[in-house]
Formats: sequence, C-alpha cells, structure tokens
Amino acid sequence: MDNWRLKYERVITPVFRTYWRFSRAATLGVRGVACNEAGQVMLIKHTYLRGWHLPGGGVERGETAPFAIAREMAEEAGLEAIDTPAIFALYSNHSNFAGDHIGLFKFGAWKPCATRSGNEIAERGFFDPLKPPEGTTPATLRRLAEVFSGAPLSATW
Repeated sequence: MDNWRLKYERVITPVFRTYWRFSRAATLGVRGVACNEAGQVMLIKHTYLRGWHLPGGGVERGETAPFAIAREMAEEAGLEAIDTPAIFALYSNHSNFAGDHIGLFKFGAWKPCATRSGNEIAERGFFDPLKPPEGTTPATLRRLAEVFSGAPLSATW
C-alpha cells in the first residue's frame, strides 16, 4: 500500500482525534455484519488503514445509527439494506477516543448496489467468518467470534 493517507496515518489520526475531543463530547460509529447466501461475511480493506474490517463509519449530525450503517454499507460494500439493520451490540472505543462508541448492526435482507466510496476502499469481499483472511484486525476477529461463534460480548471494541 503506497497511499499517502496510509503513510501519514500516524500523524493525521492524532490530529483528528484531538480535534474531535474539543469539538464533540461523544462520537458514535457504526459497523455492519452482512452475509451472502453461502453464509460468508462482507469485509473491506481501506486505502488508509491496515487490515480487513467490517464496513462502517461515523454517524453524522442528523442521522440515526441505523440510517448511518445503511448508508455506509451501500457506500463501502455495495450492499443496500432492504430491511432496517438490527443492533447487535454497543461498544465503547475508548482506546480511540474517550467518548467514542461503536454500534454493531446485523443486516437481514440486502441487495447489491453501486458503491460510492470513491478511492476509500482498496478491496472488498465475502469471507468465511470462521476463517477470515490474513490481516483481519483484532477487533474484527472479536466481533466475528461474538456474532458467529457465540463468544461472550465485550463492552469494548
């Protein structure tokens, strides 16, 4: 990965986190779990972060969390929700920011759509949730274990 955002991630991320601490009391992110007919789960790889992740992003002002995850899944994964995504769990993400939380949503029915993420997503694909690809992030591995293997839910991302 020779993307400038990845090269400067160690500088850019702390700058944004500092800004968020002063501009927002709390932040809310969303991630989604969507499976194909074979039971494989959608994972994405960003151009500016390392590893495989569940699709998702931030909840913007004026959005509900279910709307935000439906928007993010369409933009990043090319999956349009047919039914309202259901909340699976809510996690604190204090290692990222003291007021950060992430809602994990499960998708029931969905249909393919055009992605709208521009150059943000390097790769996307469906994978066996019990044997995810090499480089899957630790947090994503924990979420897959909770959703697909019945691992105990954690309070932290």
